[in-house]
Amino acid sequence: MLAIVALLPGCATAPLVQGAGLSSYDGLKPSDGKITKSRLHVRKEQVAAAKTINIAPTAFPPNVAPTLSNEQRALVANAVNRALCVSLSDRFKVVTPDVPADLTVRAAVTHATETDEVAAGISAATSLGTSFVDMGTHVPIPIPRVPIGLGDLSIEAEAIDRSGRQQAAMVWGRGATVFFSTPRLSKASDAYDLAGAFGDDFANLLNKGESPFEGIGINIPSWEKVSSNVGLAPKYAACESYGRYPGIAGLVGGKLGLPPEWTDDGPKGTRKP
Repeated sequence: MLAIVALLPGCATAPLVQGAGLSSYDGLKPSDGKITKSRLHVRKEQVAAAKTINIAPTAFPPNVAPTLSNEQRALVANAVNRALCVSLSDRFKVVTPDVPADLTVRAAVTHATETDEVAAGISAATSLGTSFVDMGTHVPIPIPRVPIGLGDLSIEAEAIDRSGRQQAAMVWGRGATVFFSTPRLSKASDAYDLAGAFGDDFANLLNKGESPFEGIGINIPSWEKVSSNVGLAPKYAACESYGRYPGIAGLVGGKLGLPPEWTDDGPKGTRKP
């Protein structure tokens, strides 16, 4: 099985899809990561001078991914906003969208490919099954996903100042991988995971004032970010509107291949009874 997988693509092809939602596309330059494609620009001094930031609701038009349900698109869009809010809290004071801020972030999904639920289900079952098999090595052995029907996501976003001038922008695309993406029984599963990855990348662009894909070193998350990721209260109340991370329920659900729709309650005020 591993030999066969090695001969097949290890990640979904991620198109970099530009939309029409940014105030300007001038000055965007390629800045790719190992598995991420992007074009971006940032005015470092202007962004560094900003202290407060708010986040407009992420747009996910139905025509971008018509096979996903309204609930699934809303879940992915909310995952973008939550990741942005938690990660931006490391550098900025995050306020609610109705409060004026030095910077406003606006994002929109421009492309999304659904996850093949059957292939994801087989992968999840295989991975779960191996956890009950004694391999005799006492070392966890990663089991790759079936390299069929991997999802991908493309998003564009910008940060504008109080006068409406663009201070940073990014067009971003990434596909799920066979080793590092969690297979779950949902068409939106990969888009949901990638939404969080985008939120972290764009937040890092603003936090550092430079491409998140350049340079070396390890980003050590703050305690506030770690606690938010395990489902505790976020640093700023503004982030509560996006609901809390699923925490332990999300980790267990991911191991079992459960849809994110089952483990993520979504925005505050829309939680399941």
